[in-house]
Amino acid sequence: MSVPFTSLFIDGKCRPASDNATYDVRNPHTGQLVGTAAAATSQDCTEAVEAAHRAYQSWEKTPLTVRRDIFLKAADLMSEERYKQKLAVAMTEETAAVDFVLLFNIMATIGIAREYAGQVLQYKGLSFPSGIPGGHAVEVRKAKGVVFGIAPWNAPVVLSLRAMAIPILCGNAVVLKCSEVSPRSQAIIVELFKEAGLPDGVLNFISTTRADAPARVAEIIAHPLVRVVNFTGSDVVGRIIAGEAAKYLKPCVFELGGKSPVVVLEDADVERAARAITSSALLHSGQICMSTERVIVSRKVAPALTKALTGLFKKIHAGGANDELGALFREDSAVKVVEMLKDAKDKGAKILVGDLTREGAVVQPHLVADVKTDMWIWNRETFGPVTTLVEFDTVEEAIELANATDYSLIAALWTQNVNAAFDVGSRIRASSVNINGPTIHVEGAGDGVSGLGGATGYGHFDVDSFTDVRTLVIHPAQNQQYPVVG
Repeated sequence: MSVPFTSLFIDGKCRPASDNATYDVRNPHTGQLVGTAAAATSQDCTEAVEAAHRAYQSWEKTPLTVRRDIFLKAADLMSEERYKQKLAVAMTEETAAVDFVLLFNIMATIGIAREYAGQVLQYKGLSFPSGIPGGHAVEVRKAKGVVFGIAPWNAPVVLSLRAMAIPILCGNAVVLKCSEVSPRSQAIIVELFKEAGLPDGVLNFISTTRADAPARVAEIIAHPLVRVVNFTGSDVVGRIIAGEAAKYLKPCVFELGGKSPVVVLEDADVERAARAITSSALLHSGQICMSTERVIVSRKVAPALTKALTGLFKKIHAGGANDELGALFREDSAVKVVEMLKDAKDKGAKILVGDLTREGAVVQPHLVADVKTDMWIWNRETFGPVTTLVEFDTVEEAIELANATDYSLIAALWTQNVNAAFDVGSRIRASSVNINGPTIHVEGAGDGVSGLGGATGYGHFDVDSFTDVRTLVIHPAQNQQYPVVG
């Protein structure tokens, strides 16, 4: 049986790898072969960067309204049934995504493409009087050049869009590297923008084997024409990429892991909190950087919240065609999740829901109580259908627990006291804190959500990150006195 082939896309043309090498793509749940993809060589990567550089030199001069209209056209195309069906098939086969995740990728791509199109209005400089009497200074924004974007598999279209959208709207050209597990899903972005009228070379697409990825990524970062790197993925890989970029003093924009805490104060609406926590903990089997991984609850309401969460977690199942949750994206991911759960139990944690087992890449929901801050499961992102419970006696203790991690992406706080919402919420170390809501929510698409450093990443997917500000100082026409010459 033949399976789809995903090619490279360089300088406006679909093509195989220069040595015709390919690799297999398999469904993470069944192991079935669902496609093949081109395995880019060093030569392919170099040609992609050079094509991007050539395109950038003319693309930067393109009127902002033209750039905007291409993105609006792409959003309209994504609304068509043919693209929705294409994405649904690709994501189901490559990532075992369930219906909600498919719908999110479709609707979010449409909405974010339109919102990003509006970002061209932020492409502005400043004008102000110079320190020189009679002079004037003007700050102008200029595109940086070639941007290297790396996007993951878990929201393949949305995160591929984010990796290329603001850079391209700012006048840059992009080399986009996909995850080795979802090349067909991510290549849809390339097809979409090609049809929308994006000029050849402005967006280039490469895929690699997992084994080749470190070398190919290092080669692209080292290329002198690459000016900026953006990456969404694990903090482990992010640190490696940051180290490579540091060799050449190249700036990076990262969104890395999350270990989102939910702080539940004693006056919280426990039933509402339990529903939001369960949703954000288990959606996409916990494979979202904003997933709820830690629940920090007042001892006074801990019994009620624990009961509510236990009931909800027991109702949700993973793996079957009609189940709410899908498989994890690789079997070794499931192995790691189970190891973290067993480590927690061995160190005194209590497993309230779950059996510490897996079936291939499928892990059932797990709720874990009596977790301590020195446990592996507390300190590292599980990226699985798991959340943990820890109790506190004072608000200060709750804040300390929420901040007792190297992650700083998203948090949530449950309270009916508006003063506590502002006081406690502002002291939780997170880029965004949702009051009486789920952790899986970001307000607006413009800046992205890149946390406050550490294992979560830094920088924002915004105009500032992908443009240079250059200052033009206009000196007065009359003769001036200069040092040495008078």
